[in-house]
Amino acid sequence: MEGNKMAEGYKNILVPVDGSKVAELALAKAVAMAQSEGAHIDLLNVIDTRAMSYNFAGMSDGSLTYQLVDKSTKYLNELLKKIKGDGFDNIDLHIRLGNPKTVISFDFPRDHHNDVIVMGASGMSRLQRAMVGSVTSFVKRNARMDVLVVRTGLDNQPSTEQ
Repeated sequence: MEGNKMAEGYKNILVPVDGSKVAELALAKAVAMAQSEGAHIDLLNVIDTRAMSYNFAGMSDGSLTYQLVDKSTKYLNELLKKIKGDGFDNIDLHIRLGNPKTVISFDFPRDHHNDVIVMGASGMSRLQRAMVGSVTSFVKRNARMDVLVVRTGLDNQPSTEQ
């Protein structure tokens, strides 16, 4: 009889982050999970290339891409420094360009063999969700692995910043 996934535990956790407080709550929960289960974390920031189709103040796509990747790298390294300071180092940083919905749901987990996605309830404002749709909602509906949607901090109390 095949083992139960919850009994086996997760071994390769994908945590997409977008700079929001709820994404960082999800990361904290994923680290706690990984520490207790001996799991690996892939920390991912997806730069939405759909936004690059606009010309920002005459900047070339290459210049804009470089600036966005640089900003993303700095953000991920800040998170990594904090996590390593808390004693966890089984983590890799990743930056991808593309549509966050499909990168998180399909492309990245396929390439990195993630068995669970841990993500914040929503990093966008209500207006942004109405305009582009929630990435979290899309991932919940379409990912082929478990998706843990985090709404609370490590103390299991609701975040005040959603």
